[in-house]
Amino acid sequence: MYKVIATDLDGTLLNADHQVDPFTVATVRKLESDGVQFVIATGRHFCDVAAIRDILGIKPYLITSNGARIHAPDNTVIHADDLPPAVVQRLVQPEIAGAHGRVIVNLFADDAWLIDRDAPHLLKYHQDSGFTYEVTELLAHDGVDIAKVLYIGDPADLAPVAAKLAQEFGDALYVTYSLPDCLEVMTSNVSKGRALQIVLERVGVDAGHCVAFGDNMNDIDLLETAGHPFMMNNANPELMTRLPDVPRIGNNFEAGVAHHLRKLFSIDDELMA
Repeated sequence: MYKVIATDLDGTLLNADHQVDPFTVATVRKLESDGVQFVIATGRHFCDVAAIRDILGIKPYLITSNGARIHAPDNTVIHADDLPPAVVQRLVQPEIAGAHGRVIVNLFADDAWLIDRDAPHLLKYHQDSGFTYEVTELLAHDGVDIAKVLYIGDPADLAPVAAKLAQEFGDALYVTYSLPDCLEVMTSNVSKGRALQIVLERVGVDAGHCVAFGDNMNDIDLLETAGHPFMMNNANPELMTRLPDVPRIGNNFEAGVAHHLRKLFSIDDELMA
């Protein structure tokens, strides 16, 4: 019945240290060997996710930058949607990010993570992949080939940024939170759900045969697109309110996705030894 499994990473498939655990690795490898197609759907950069994919040891489709990029299992780009250069140049301005300078501004280019300052504390989220940033003068960037703008900061500092974006750009941008301290901006055509639909059409599978897992606001339409959505028990309370009918499963820090997949596919404990 289930032919495709789509899953978010942080707060969902990854553990509390933002890494994959052996139990999850064994589970997904078993399911792929049985013919199930995986799709990783995340706000992370493609280069970051490709390294995590290699640790998992499977060949999934990769939906990255919240749907601004889709890569086939062989790394072929099958969909890309960039922010207009002029918009990118506007989004990095202090009038948007905050003249106080407390918000860290990031750009996701095709092959690079560009950041406006050194922020070594962010690297703990990329232990498995080793992916790192390049400190760049973003105000001088031409805005070309940028999939996503990411603001990182205290939620109290991000709220005014979100308000400014809504006031200035309205529906021209897709603005969402991946974590309370991460505000992400893509073109309005982008979302994980739209990207998942592209993948489902490509593999010839109806959404009714797709399982999806998520935990935060950028997962809303991913969960709405899949025929069998599941929400983590550690999910953002706002997501729970927004999608009250989506069943909740275990926590990410207890390999909740792997445990639930074993139930759905009736995988015995012995096979995971």
